[in-house]
Amino acid sequence: MKKIFCTIILLIVVLSTFAQHEGGIANEEKNVFMQKQWRVRVFAGYSIGGTAPLPLPREIRGINGYNPGFGYRLGVAVQKLFNGSRWGVETGLYLENKGMTTYADTKNYHMEAWNSDGKVVGAFTGKVKTKVDNKYLTLPLLCTYDASVRWSFSAGAYFSYLLDGEFAGRAYDGYIRDQNPTGEKADVTRAYYSFGDDLRKFHWGLQAGCEYRFYNKVAASASLQWGMNSIFHSGFGSVTFDLYPIYATLGLTYLL
Repeated sequence: MKKIFCTIILLIVVLSTFAQHEGGIANEEKNVFMQKQWRVRVFAGYSIGGTAPLPLPREIRGINGYNPGFGYRLGVAVQKLFNGSRWGVETGLYLENKGMTTYADTKNYHMEAWNSDGKVVGAFTGKVKTKVDNKYLTLPLLCTYDASVRWSFSAGAYFSYLLDGEFAGRAYDGYIRDQNPTGEKADVTRAYYSFGDDLRKFHWGLQAGCEYRFYNKVAASASLQWGMNSIFHSGFGSVTFDLYPIYATLGLTYLL
């Protein structure tokens, strides 16, 4: 959480500094910017969010802890404005990392894990720690609107390819009933699971964001990505509910 606060504070300081700089965007710079039909930006941002079921299933009785990890987005964006219009289209290429670690209490949670005795399968009641750490190459397809020389907005879809993925964790301090909630009961001190090989390679979702140009070619940006298909491929049964990546990104962009 310290990283999040540091990032937000840094953005506030930068925005305040340039906002107080009289003539931060000169008139001639405004005219050049508004007349550009093609714009190319590079950007970097910090992402925070979660890979979550919607709604929260009844098997998950409580969230005891959450760590966003080090999520990021690096990339380049190309924008084309329609002639004589504030409207345009944008695409680009992102390198993204979406991750988190959660701690939860569960009851009758379907579990496939491994301990010193081998594989255990059944309804688990106890504590679960899960870590998600997925790296994507992402192509956005967005519609853009310039509200002013400072503010612009965008919305559309994104399409991602999984470069490297991790979905792993452990179950502990509980018990498991064989196969189903009425099966034979056995204590679980600690068991591990890892489903990185079962993650979906292609992913898509919706994206919306805004950008505030506070000094010449520099802007602050914020966006939200909402995944529309589960991170696991169809037919995967070890996790019995869909999980959707939902992440917000704060960052800085530079107009080339």
